[in-house]
Amino acid sequence: MQNKRPNIILMVSDDHGREALGCYGNPIVRTPHLDRLAADGMLFRQAFCTTPSCAASRSVMLTGHHNHTNGTYGHTHGQHHFACFEDVLTLPKLLNDSGYRTACVGKKHYAPESVYPFQEQLGEHDYGRDDLRMADACADFISEASPFFLYWCSYNPHRTPNTVKNHPLQPNDFGNPEQPFAGDEEAVYSEESVVVPPWLPDNAHTRAELAQDYQSISRLDRGVGRLIELLKEKGVYENTYIMYISDNGAAFPGSKTTLYDPGMRLPCIVKAPTSSPQQGESGELIAWYDIAPTILDYAGVPQLSDHMFGESFRPLLEGNTSDWMREEVYASHTFHEITNYYPMRVIRSKKYKFIWNVAHPLTFSFASDLWESATWAPYREDGESHFGQRQVVDYLHRPCFELYDLEQDADEVHNLAGLPEYQDQVQQFSDKIKQFQQATMDPWLHKWEYE
Repeated sequence: MQNKRPNIILMVSDDHGREALGCYGNPIVRTPHLDRLAADGMLFRQAFCTTPSCAASRSVMLTGHHNHTNGTYGHTHGQHHFACFEDVLTLPKLLNDSGYRTACVGKKHYAPESVYPFQEQLGEHDYGRDDLRMADACADFISEASPFFLYWCSYNPHRTPNTVKNHPLQPNDFGNPEQPFAGDEEAVYSEESVVVPPWLPDNAHTRAELAQDYQSISRLDRGVGRLIELLKEKGVYENTYIMYISDNGAAFPGSKTTLYDPGMRLPCIVKAPTSSPQQGESGELIAWYDIAPTILDYAGVPQLSDHMFGESFRPLLEGNTSDWMREEVYASHTFHEITNYYPMRVIRSKKYKFIWNVAHPLTFSFASDLWESATWAPYREDGESHFGQRQVVDYLHRPCFELYDLEQDADEVHNLAGLPEYQDQVQQFSDKIKQFQQATMDPWLHKWEYE
């Protein structure tokens, strides 16, 4: 008989925007396994990361705290070297203590490891971009006693340092192998077929990179499919809570490292255990600081999340929308790489986006891979005036406040913050930002006093 406490899998992709998923409306990219998972569960249409950078975002998922609260201001690796505070209670620690077996596989991007004490690190090798093999490495772990928690993190579709050498525009290869991995078959896309979202320029450079991005996403999807196949073979799929998300938006200028919607409004697919099934879609606002509280709720220890910023969205998964009264989510950004310093604080409701650019006198600083990308090449070299629907000068030089009416301006182009008729709203949102900063021990609260 299956254990009443469900198994839990948190699947995190690396830089997967919601615009490149079949179940979110893209008719070209092939993601059949994620689409099927969405059909089995709940697809969230208003789901948001709370910081648009890899390591910082993951710290929020695994702690229930904003990254400026837990100390992971930016990347944890290499010369950037940020890390979570030693006294923060993390999801693997809390689940270990409550009787779960815990394991991670794939991209970690958290630090220090002592604060994230997964009992097992699956496999002896870094599986890189081979998500089928990474899924296979989990077979023994999911065959053993329940309940378990698996943190399954793909490197796809993150950029690499490599370009497609035989292509005249030198697009990034997004980890796509020259020859398929053993037992796999690559999905290759023509540049003419890809769907260019409105926040990107529709030109040959962008299309070349989107074709590579799609290919990487399809390989990720096949890895998800293999993991689900293993769960079904082992007889544990029905009693497993599965959540699929991305850490931040696509690795393109205008998305990743920004808190415009392409950078923070992300895919979120959840299949709850069949003891509490709910299928369909939700338009309610959730954020990545809600992930840990929700998992702890399903694990039977909801009280362990009492100290966290977020709350469990289990009611939404069980059809109790009246129990979810959230009107807005909060987000922040400080660093990506140490050189990508541009702190922002954000409130996002269904109707409005309010951005406080804490560093607004500074020119917006690029992540190095986005600056070097083929997509940005025409702007780096030729001085093009518009990037997608946004003027390049507005992208690089941002005012103190930005306010967008998302119902009228979904692409966040027309800033209302400077208009006289919106000054009351600017003040109200500013007051809410201050309250949020106080509640989350934000060190940038003091800038309101001296600026």
